[in-house]
Amino acid sequence: MGERHIETAWWGPPPDAAPSRVLLHEGPGRVSLWRDFPWRLADATGCGVFAYSRYGYGKSDPEPLPWPLSYMHREAEQVLPRVLDRSGVRRYVLVGHSDGDSIAAIHAGGVADARRADAVLIAPHFFTEDAGLASIAAIRTQYQTGALRARLARHHAHVDVAFGGWNGAWLDPCFRDWNIMDRVPRIDVPMLLLQGTADEYGSIEQVDAAARAATVPTETVLLDGVGYAPHLERPDETLDAIARFVDRAI
Repeated sequence: MGERHIETAWWGPPPDAAPSRVLLHEGPGRVSLWRDFPWRLADATGCGVFAYSRYGYGKSDPEPLPWPLSYMHREAEQVLPRVLDRSGVRRYVLVGHSDGDSIAAIHAGGVADARRADAVLIAPHFFTEDAGLASIAAIRTQYQTGALRARLARHHAHVDVAFGGWNGAWLDPCFRDWNIMDRVPRIDVPMLLLQGTADEYGSIEQVDAAARAATVPTETVLLDGVGYAPHLERPDETLDAIARFVDRAI
């Protein structure tokens, strides 16, 4: 966008032929780390699926370190609206995972866009929890030992930016106060909250709190024994839940 490069990908019909699902990845994720989920989502719904790697991730241009603790607000309010306009999407559903959920919630609860139909939030985070922060600290240790860094380097052109921007923000002592529950009552489209009961980064209280605060139709799906990535661990159940939910809106 402008003079900066951002990695994008598209599956299924173009936006002038069908509604679109817009994928917002985890941190540190990217287009390729959705694996086969995008084309399976396109096949299951008959809609187009658009994904992009945020600045600092994948093949997109880097984002200077350290990232501000408001990096998800900046993405939701400044970058995502421009990406949506440039992509050409018309009627669309936001489908987020982890950090992508937070970005989707901030966007849907604060950025007016008549094209937006639904929000599907997979393993969402609306506030910090001690257990989740401990898991993020543990993964930093894995990165520092080298094995995780080597795996992520296969996916990220600027791997230390991709990992350090996300991990450094979440482990900043001031980030303990991060909370976007104020956006939830302002979300203006129906929500699907999809959570694994064994998610090491967030408890069921994340989806329960959002469901209590929501002022729009909201459905919660809990997958027993599933961890942080239901769309990869239980793709069939996840796809079925998304297809049923969004078919009612578009």
